Amino acid sequence: MRLAVTQPLFAWEALEDNPSLQTVRDLLAIVPDGRLLDALRRSRGHGRDDYPVEALWGVVLLTILLRHPTFDACLGDLRRNAALRRLVGIQREADVPKKWNVSRFLKVLGAEPHLGLLHDVFDTMIRTLGGVVRDLGMHTAGDSTGLRTREEADPDPALPAPAGGRKEYTDETGQVTKVLEWFGYKCHLLVDVRHELAVAYRASSTKRGDNEELPPLVAEAQANLPEGRMKTLAYDKAADDAKVHACLAEAGIEPVIQNRSLWKEESERMLPGHDGRSNIVYDEAGTVHCYDKTSEPPVRHRMAFIGREASRGTLKYRCPAMHEGWRCPNHDRCNAGKKYGKTVRVKQEIDLRRFPPIPRATKQFERLYRGRTAVAKGPASETRRLTGGPTLPARHAAL
Repeated sequence: MRLAVTQPLFAWEALEDNPSLQTVRDLLAIVPDGRLLDALRRSRGHGRDDYPVEALWGVVLLTILLRHPTFDACLGDLRRNAALRRLVGIQREADVPKKWNVSRFLKVLGAEPHLGLLHDVFDTMIRTLGGVVRDLGMHTAGDSTGLRTREEADPDPALPAPAGGRKEYTDETGQVTKVLEWFGYKCHLLVDVRHELAVAYRASSTKRGDNEELPPLVAEAQANLPEGRMKTLAYDKAADDAKVHACLAEAGIEPVIQNRSLWKEESERMLPGHDGRSNIVYDEAGTVHCYDKTSEPPVRHRMAFIGREASRGTLKYRCPAMHEGWRCPNHDRCNAGKKYGKTVRVKQEIDLRRFPPIPRATKQFERLYRGRTAVAKGPASETRRLTGGPTLPARHAAL
């Protein structure tokens, strides 16, 4: 038997280690940077033009396209490669900019209105791609990472002020296993889990939580994609916030968000509408259970999730024994005269955090949550790489 394996649209292992000049030429040609270059020319005015903005912008693009670790490495490549120089309008080796020329250019590029126009370049490319790739942005995942910078004497007031950031990583028991500290910004990404391509990004102060930045990040992604394209969004417990769940519910996006532990003493609660005579409870993650009260001691079973009833705004659960085909000692008490056994409908409005459209204790939730690896090993990993490199001026890091 042959199994057909389809790679993502932009499979990382399929990228050329040394892209051909034709590939680079094609990539440079499709970047919609006309408005940005016009604004940069107007900003320069009638000053010296030893290094045209087209050449400096070309250095920025080539550093990304050729995956050079630093701008200095790209400049060295341009001095050695005459054919590569000509692609960005540099005719002679002597005309290759110096690293301080690029640094000054980045300072201009990282200030408004150029920073906004740079973001428009990204948005335009995603909108174009979203119209061609029919499933782009359907299932997404988000995460944030740190961007290092150094404090400037004259920070741009249009940018958030850089500040110290700290992120702790814990194991399953809640013990801190790793601590990451940096000075600079946070970069928030929303990525398509199948194609591993960012569909929206935002830079913020390190003091801003992921839950605060997620609603505008979602709004940006929706603006970049066809209406109604986004179906699910996976995120870790940093986004487990009532406002985030309400925002996603209003946008018609199903959250796949891990649950934060807030209950200090309780392990379960009675489902609203049920009293002490009932055997239906739910835990902090919103998983619904029933108790076999005939056995001694009582035995708890996870109820079978049947589906969401959108018109009613409810999640439907049934007796696990009847659904899975095994005999429960409490059968006569729960299921007498019922063809499908005991049925429970849970209103999502009770708590959107606890009762999302896709319950956490389901295989569908686990499958969709695994999509978060796309934001870790794809675009986000390139951003994370910067946190261990040299520090950049504040306006550079904001790029």
